[in-house]
Amino acid sequence: MTGRRRAVLIAGPTASGKSALALGLAQTQGGVIVNADSMQVYDTLRVVTARPGPDETAQADHRLYGTVPAATRFSTGQWLTAVSEVIAQTGDAPLIFVGGTGLYFDALLNGFADIPDVPSDIAVQVQQEIQALDGGQRLALLQHEDPDAAARLKVVDPQRLIRALAVKRSTGRTLSSFQNDKQVGALWAFDIERTVLDPERDVLRQRIAMRFAAMFSGGAVEEVQALRALDLDPSLPVTKAIGVREIGDWLDGAIERDEAITLATIATHQYAKRQRTWFRNRFGDWPRRALD
Repeated sequence: MTGRRRAVLIAGPTASGKSALALGLAQTQGGVIVNADSMQVYDTLRVVTARPGPDETAQADHRLYGTVPAATRFSTGQWLTAVSEVIAQTGDAPLIFVGGTGLYFDALLNGFADIPDVPSDIAVQVQQEIQALDGGQRLALLQHEDPDAAARLKVVDPQRLIRALAVKRSTGRTLSSFQNDKQVGALWAFDIERTVLDPERDVLRQRIAMRFAAMFSGGAVEEVQALRALDLDPSLPVTKAIGVREIGDWLDGAIERDEAITLATIATHQYAKRQRTWFRNRFGDWPRRALD
């Protein structure tokens, strides 16, 4: 025993059983469960984002779930700041980080660039500017303003482009220059146990299909109605949660209920595939665990 504080990191694709495993560990071994999912930080969408419910949160201490207003753009840097507060508040208790956002885990272990918050009006301006540009034009724009960032990206994802341009225009420094600063992971003083949940593909597909069907009749529709009532900027991250658009289209009468469920299930499958690829490429040395 080293005497150092313990941290357990449970990563994996959506619907792979991460929350249940974390809860079981907290109950049998003790510890505080800390959210590492970029959508579960937001309020309003508990069911849609599969956030732990009242029964689960009553059985163990859960942190950073549903704590961020839907109208907020919550960055990885802000999440790390919140994690630092949890570390300070929880004494010597083991921390169980659980979620599907790879960047959060990467930041925990390797640090994250201390990038100033970008004013929302600048981000909106950049978004409007790039809407009419094709892929080649977007790449050329990024190469002009942040060539290092352009060289790192195989595909110029709109959200990453908006982030890079907004940082440059609001701070005068390129995003890549911030990222090149020396960084230290938040868990440098912890003994760390890592796990990636990696269920069989067919098992995961079945779980995804069953979960979204249950969500639709278990409060997801009411949550989307509440979100729409807020009249939020459509570029906000919370509006991109899988299920929001599909349920919204059903509420508008554009599609049938079964089609909404099917489309959301397909989108979730695609998202899970991207997560698995990310974890395989970036966390290839983490122990794998397949749940039944």
